[in-house]
Amino acid sequence: MKNTRKVTILIADDDEDDRLMTKEAFDEVRILNEIVFVKDGVELLDYLYRRGDFADPDDSPRPGLILLDLNMPRMDGREALTMIKKDANLRSIPVTIFTTSKAEEDVVRSYNLGVNCFITKPVTYAGLVEVVKQLNSFWFELVELPIDTNC
Repeated sequence: MKNTRKVTILIADDDEDDRLMTKEAFDEVRILNEIVFVKDGVELLDYLYRRGDFADPDDSPRPGLILLDLNMPRMDGREALTMIKKDANLRSIPVTIFTTSKAEEDVVRSYNLGVNCFITKPVTYAGLVEVVKQLNSFWFELVELPIDTNC
């Protein structure tokens, strides 16, 4: 069943070039969902808890999907994932690790912390576009996402 609801995709990634390429790949695939970028785990949690720059709910809609880099300053993806999955109001938001890490230890630890899936970022732009196509197909055409009742 195709999910026709538009959801916000929240992407936590500290690398400006990666954010730009990811945005371009989403545009190329013509994903119509709103994409919001934050630079680290601290900003991610500020967004989710609507603190600081993200205090206005109109500017920080609850995401339907989080793409989370592991290696970021201030608070890394592992710490942020732990906090998200411990919070009863946030744990239902699907989280996909989207990182350059290929370490088996990162994969295992992420799943133990409750991640929904783990994707290693491709090294080429063409590979990134293909991954974004697959993400779109999986999360927005195949999977039924929870309807948010905790705005």
